[in-house]
Amino acid sequence: MTSSLCLLFDSDGTLVDSEILLAQVMAETLPRYGLPFTARQYMEEFRGVRFLAIVRRLETRHGALDEARGQAMEDAMRARMEERMREELEAIDGMPAALEALAAYPRAVVSNGPERKIRCAMDSTGLAHHFGERLFSAYTLGVWKPDPALYLKAAEAMGYPPERCVVIDDAAVGVAAGLAAGMQVVHLNHFPDEETTPEGAIAIRHAGELPAVIADLAASLATADAT
Repeated sequence: MTSSLCLLFDSDGTLVDSEILLAQVMAETLPRYGLPFTARQYMEEFRGVRFLAIVRRLETRHGALDEARGQAMEDAMRARMEERMREELEAIDGMPAALEALAAYPRAVVSNGPERKIRCAMDSTGLAHHFGERLFSAYTLGVWKPDPALYLKAAEAMGYPPERCVVIDDAAVGVAAGLAAGMQVVHLNHFPDEETTPEGAIAIRHAGELPAVIADLAASLATADAT
């Protein structure tokens, strides 16, 4: 290991400002297939949750879709989302500069989204060079946040034990996954008046705060290692 800490970043809402785009695309698509849905509903109830889990919950309220119709809905949603990402997606404010400041630390993206979506997000926002091929998708690994196994599998692949990993995530499911994995967790809280950062996680409101927080965590770890 060349660094004391490994940084594991969520993608949507943490690295890239994709949450409102996804909310809008789902609100456009799902009702056409018989599942009433609004962008506000996504932001308030389902942010960061696996797409299939959202669909299953909606089906309990509005009736199940047959397999073919469900797949057609997902395909339409993902195609439209990719179009909008390529046209409109931007990095989270302050994140490009934060990543430059953290260049000495190994970094990876760990997302509940498909790998194609992660790559599209990184390419569309100019962040791809920070992560290379260190992209860990729940769809590839077969486990989704809030299950801590997603972050644990990423840490193992990066060659770091959980206690030397820092999760940076904006969504409740990701923060819960990082804490359950026994990792340090930084909660990028975009809605501090509405969301509470769980005990054990560090709250920040802007990506510009991240380098100082990571420096403090690294210094604390170095002190612990020396004793």
